[in-house]
Amino acid sequence: MSSRRASTSTDIALIAGFAALIAACALLPAIQVGAGLVPITLQTFAVLLAGAVLGARRGFLAVLLYVVVGAAGLPVFSGGAAGLAVLTGPTAGYIVGFPLAAGLCGFLVERLPRHKIATSIPLIFVCGLASSAVFIHPLGMAGLVLRADLTWQEAFDIDKLFWIGDAIKNLAMALVATAVHRAFPDLLGRRTPDHQPAPAPTA
Repeated sequence: MSSRRASTSTDIALIAGFAALIAACALLPAIQVGAGLVPITLQTFAVLLAGAVLGARRGFLAVLLYVVVGAAGLPVFSGGAAGLAVLTGPTAGYIVGFPLAAGLCGFLVERLPRHKIATSIPLIFVCGLASSAVFIHPLGMAGLVLRADLTWQEAFDIDKLFWIGDAIKNLAMALVATAVHRAFPDLLGRRTPDHQPAPAPTA
């Protein structure tokens, strides 16, 4: 019972810590692109790092906590913005995509061989890039179309301004994530190797 309680406390601390990291990255000075509609920040670096380091469930919850705290009124969104109005603005799609991308990144990383997680920067990089491509960019463009009254072509023209920066941030994320997993090899929990049978339950 005590070990389970300790594990839960650790999970809560990690989730809260990564939510705070995302907020810190969002509050750093941003570069405005697309007629000032969307800022370039380090949010995506922290969002995908949460998934790559914590795994699907905890990574998703960390980013969701960040979004909920911002929606509740704390100034943790880009530029110190806060409140539900941000979630109805032109950047809403990107914000909605953040927890989903963190969850997918964690899901993909969890399925890598454990020794690869700590050593393969390219694999972690691909996991982050794929997660951005599946959720952040499509939902971000959808938000621009719905909330900024842009055409899909106009939204695409804005979104593509992020691609090079996102590739660089994903590379940095992969470097940090592999370093973290080398330092804390059990952070995602141990997994029974595929070629070995799982131990039989004992009475």
